[in-house]
Amino acid sequence: MTRYFIHMAYDGTDYHGWQVQPNGKTVQQVLEHALSTLLKQKISVTGAGRTDTGVHASFFAAHFDSLTTLNLQIENFIFKLNRILPPDIVVYRVQPVPDEMHARFSATYRTYHYHISTIKPLYNRNYSHYIYGTLDVEEINLCCNIILETSDFTSFSKLHTDVRTNNCRVLQADWKISKEGYLFEIKADRFLRNMVRSLVGTLLDVGQGKIDRKDFKSIVDAKDRGKAGQSAPAKGLFLVDIGYEGFPDAMD
Repeated sequence: MTRYFIHMAYDGTDYHGWQVQPNGKTVQQVLEHALSTLLKQKISVTGAGRTDTGVHASFFAAHFDSLTTLNLQIENFIFKLNRILPPDIVVYRVQPVPDEMHARFSATYRTYHYHISTIKPLYNRNYSHYIYGTLDVEEINLCCNIILETSDFTSFSKLHTDVRTNNCRVLQADWKISKEGYLFEIKADRFLRNMVRSLVGTLLDVGQGKIDRKDFKSIVDAKDRGKAGQSAPAKGLFLVDIGYEGFPDAMD
């Protein structure tokens, strides 16, 4: 039995997230079907995390175990796999890894981008959130400093999830002006369900002057999802990077 890492990307527009669900097409479901068809064996795939319905990934990692040795035919295998997969999922690399490597538990960090457009988007309408007017970027970034000092993100987590703790270590959080509008980048060791989108929605309230940094700090301290702003739409969110310590090739 050999363990393989998959490096891939997907457009989440038409999927009910990554993880297999009883009602709705998911990326994991489609990938497992394609791998099982190609390898002629039942394949289960473990992803680096769970993206929600409509969320995209410009970089995603997953692993699977197979009785088939692919070392001498990986490039051809990737070509055939991409022919089976739909156009909105692409596999860039498949590589053998040590048995202890785990797509989810071996990951040391994940990075998300959220794209906001201040011009009504046409071709990118499924990949950014359109808002009217300018935002107070300075005030937002002062709130980003609060995020960096925070460990408990209960106020920004989806309710009734099965996680043991709502603590996360955020390594980077900043709001930048981009060509289209704005870009929010956040990097952490782990993320709670809906965390980035609820953070973005609350930071938008800050940028639009509905609340200030003191209000934002009060929301953080409340540890109450009902105090935070509405979640920003899924279509603007991209998983863009995943790190694996001691295994740099995973990101090549």
